[in-house]
Amino acid sequence: MAPQIIAIIGAGIFVKSQYLPRLAEISDLVSLKCIWSRSQKSALEAVEAAKNVFPSVECKYGDDGLDEIVNDTSIVAVIVALAGQIQVDMSLKLLKAGKHVLQEKPAAASISELETALSSYNSLHNNQPTQNIWAVAENYRFEPAFVESRKLVSEIGDMMSVQVIIEGSMNSSNPYFSSSWRRNFTGGFILDMGVHYIAGLRMMVGCEVASVSAMTSHVDMTLPPPDTISSIFQLENGCSGVFVMLVSSRSPKIIWRVVGLSGTVQVERGNKDGRHGYVVTLFSAKGETTSTFYPFSGVTEELKAFLSDVSKSTLQKGSKIEAEARCSFVEGARDVAVLDAMLESGIKQGASVMVKKF
Repeated sequence: MAPQIIAIIGAGIFVKSQYLPRLAEISDLVSLKCIWSRSQKSALEAVEAAKNVFPSVECKYGDDGLDEIVNDTSIVAVIVALAGQIQVDMSLKLLKAGKHVLQEKPAAASISELETALSSYNSLHNNQPTQNIWAVAENYRFEPAFVESRKLVSEIGDMMSVQVIIEGSMNSSNPYFSSSWRRNFTGGFILDMGVHYIAGLRMMVGCEVASVSAMTSHVDMTLPPPDTISSIFQLENGCSGVFVMLVSSRSPKIIWRVVGLSGTVQVERGNKDGRHGYVVTLFSAKGETTSTFYPFSGVTEELKAFLSDVSKSTLQKGSKIEAEARCSFVEGARDVAVLDAMLESGIKQGASVMVKKF
């Protein structure tokens, strides 16, 4: 596969701490042509960080720099990692210009924005034989721990109960804590962080969440509201479960647990030998326990999947390719829809809310 020429829109924390190191790991698959930011300063900082692996990477900033990327036909794909409030508009602008887009999560800020986005995306291609890829970065669907736990869940018989307990660690020592856009975002950190945990849940159980009933509250005044959510949910397969999320806890713990008639599967965030990842444990009907540690590799795997789709699309010009479903915009929309329903139920004092289908 020839290296795909790409640009990055955004030069924030995640670009510098994740995208640049992960792209460096797969530099045989990708050629990073430029990094754009609103300000020259942040674009230059990101370019400096990228230069040791991509020596010819260029700095672009402001409206003129963005126009150059939009009009550069050599750039086939763009990673969009901006504030949640402006990502959808930027992604659609680039898609209209004929670029493939990998957009950071969350897919959108609300159900209405999701619907408008999908309608705009579909109308872009009404008169075209091919469709540019609009992927949403959701690394949890690519983490080996969740791929493996999905297989194990299919072996534990009928589901009886599902529990997702998220006690986060979003405090002043976290680099994202003072991120201004997350503080002015509907749903705050619950929506921005929560889509990951819903993605993990949906991946494990292999079916959709049908309805929710939730209570939300605002306890830690250093965080935007709400900062806690306690929800009961019903899956389309009839099984019910609980989803509890605290944005910041003094004793962080992140765990998914699916109990079946003939066993239980549990995924828990942890670390081993200095590497962060997940411990996947199968508790069998015979009382045996087997655990496996899987280090994080989801961002790399999702980038490889996206670049593979871009490559196929380039090679098969004029024919529609089936892009990797795990990072489709629709999958990202389904994660947001579950949290949107929980937040709506919280406003309605726990009233049952159906999850919008996408």
